[in-house]
Amino acid sequence: MIKYIKRKDLDVKKYNACIDNAKQSRVYALSWYLDIVADNWDVLVLDDYKAVMPIPWKQKYLIKYVTQPLFCQQLGVFSSISLTKIDIMAFFKKIPFRFKKVSLHINPSNPIGKNCITKKNYMLDLHEDYQNLSANFSKTRRQRVQAGKKNNLEVKPVAIDKLLEIQKDNYNYKGFSKTILLKLSTYVLANRSGAVLGVYDQNEVLGGGLFITHKDRIVYLFSSFSSRGRKYQAASFLINHIIEQNQQENKILDFEGGNIKSIGDFFKSFGSQTEPFYHYSKNRFIKI
Repeated sequence: MIKYIKRKDLDVKKYNACIDNAKQSRVYALSWYLDIVADNWDVLVLDDYKAVMPIPWKQKYLIKYVTQPLFCQQLGVFSSISLTKIDIMAFFKKIPFRFKKVSLHINPSNPIGKNCITKKNYMLDLHEDYQNLSANFSKTRRQRVQAGKKNNLEVKPVAIDKLLEIQKDNYNYKGFSKTILLKLSTYVLANRSGAVLGVYDQNEVLGGGLFITHKDRIVYLFSSFSSRGRKYQAASFLINHIIEQNQQENKILDFEGGNIKSIGDFFKSFGSQTEPFYHYSKNRFIKI
């Protein structure tokens, strides 16, 4: 039986155990993560936490709606047991009708079909040695990594505030939240579940990124680079560093996206493979 449980009534230990043990486990669904990124969230729970579906929601005026939080690529149904398509669809049908609209990015194990658009994510399996991994880089990407080495660039820890300063001066992200990113980075560093790394040209920070590690995934969650950093190919140098440092590990570098062609081509140039996930949307008047 699927029950709707409010966040305040959630058995957090059982919930997180379900996410951790799920075949499709993602850091985005853990309780600490959703507490940071979601305005509100509740959960649909199968029996005694055999499967769960977090429901992040907002309210505008008197209208409640389910919507994907920032910095949260994939949610949907998570389970340590095998579920059929019918089982998964049962969760979506249980989303309460008080939510006028539903818009969610759901994980690759939730291909329910109707009301879904396929999205692209790029993944790089790091189990091989660096020589083999780098051999799959495009010729241009290898050249740009080498250029960074010739320019004596370095990768070192950096304060997230510096990357946010670079972001503010060089990017115009719609709906970007400095507050949420600061909270995420603070938690990640305090719990040793990731790193904030910068690319340096001597004492100058050219840019960098926030990486979160969860189980076998290294998630490239956020990055920003100055105009000089882009000129010096600092992003290529940073990603190459992550690949080199994690070679021959049972890990996956999750590039977190690639639906924009130029970004997808950049991730693909490291020899990564596409992994589909889905965007699900409907309103309360449309039946699944």
